[in-house]
Amino acid sequence: MSGRALLMWDEAVTGYDFGPSHPMDPVRLALTMGLVRAYGLDRAMDVVAAPPAGESTLRLVHRADYVAAVRAVSADPGSADGSYGLGTMDDPAFAGMHEVSALIAGQSVGAAEAVWRGDAAHAVNFAGGLHHAMPGAASGFCIYNDPALAIARLLELGAERVAYVDVDVHHGDGVQAAFWDDPRVLTVSLHEHPRMLFPGTGWPEETGGQEAEGSAVNVALPPGTGDAAWLRAFHAVVPELLADFRPQVLVTQHGADTHFEDPLAHLAVSLDAQRMVQDACHSLAHEYVEGGRWVALGGGGYAVVDVVPRSWTHLVGIAAHAPVAPESVIPASWRDEVYARTRQLGPGRMTDGREASWREWEAGYDPADRVDQAVLATRRSVFPLRGLLA
Repeated sequence: MSGRALLMWDEAVTGYDFGPSHPMDPVRLALTMGLVRAYGLDRAMDVVAAPPAGESTLRLVHRADYVAAVRAVSADPGSADGSYGLGTMDDPAFAGMHEVSALIAGQSVGAAEAVWRGDAAHAVNFAGGLHHAMPGAASGFCIYNDPALAIARLLELGAERVAYVDVDVHHGDGVQAAFWDDPRVLTVSLHEHPRMLFPGTGWPEETGGQEAEGSAVNVALPPGTGDAAWLRAFHAVVPELLADFRPQVLVTQHGADTHFEDPLAHLAVSLDAQRMVQDACHSLAHEYVEGGRWVALGGGGYAVVDVVPRSWTHLVGIAAHAPVAPESVIPASWRDEVYARTRQLGPGRMTDGREASWREWEAGYDPADRVDQAVLATRRSVFPLRGLLA
């Protein structure tokens, strides 16, 4: 297996643009790639542009009538009437919607194929992670579900165990739905509590269908959860599950919207804790996955200047085995690019200045702590189904 990591990138992915008033501003992708280049990470890995996902690939997850509907509104955005979730406030129709959505999906599928073949141990598509799209509907800024398509392609290629870990602030509902009855796929999502945030799913009692009980894992965190509690929850659930499942590939989704500056959610996680979870996913891939096969995706994140580019540049550096020092001063060339594109001043360092740490689950359960309550609810719901102690 090649020691080089892959970065999936095609400038055309910045055409995934719902319009000037939409929170998912594609400048976040352009600025992330600019910061990756400013740190020379594009020279530390192979930058590859995969072809768009074709009809047969899209059909691995999405219904034929839905793909046809996306094609139709892509050609004529004015025809969108809200059916199939297209033309809504969350997912406005725009010209070329099908083409750019298929391109983003193609990057994630291409990443999965390359890692499975052994062309690289790790592959990153930070334009991906569009985890809300359903088999027959757009949802939550997501048209095609590239994480689910990447996993489905791995299964088609012969994978028997794929683990998906989602740390976006929103529940990874579309991926969970796609593999609800498939015991070959373990989906783990840590997210803000569904009472408080879209999509309203991701309760600890959601543990998989009758054919795959224990294959869905959900940690529903209370608003205001900060670094120490977020890291504690991750480490109290994810490593033990991966050690038991022993996936052949690990697919992770790294939405940056857990950050305390994100305007659409209510967790209080720092860039430093996000980086620590990215690094933990990398270490877990090397520890529990054959060949260290790891596909890392982006996701949500709506603090498009201060947070998203820094978070995902850390992810790229970790995957490339060339991590960016948190205390490093961000190159002035990138800050100039930020100002030119947004008329905003970019951040100066690759850190929020936090010393993120956590208390191990084995150190003891605090019955008065709401995050501990959430972790215990998850462990009690799903761990016994997998033969593990709650």
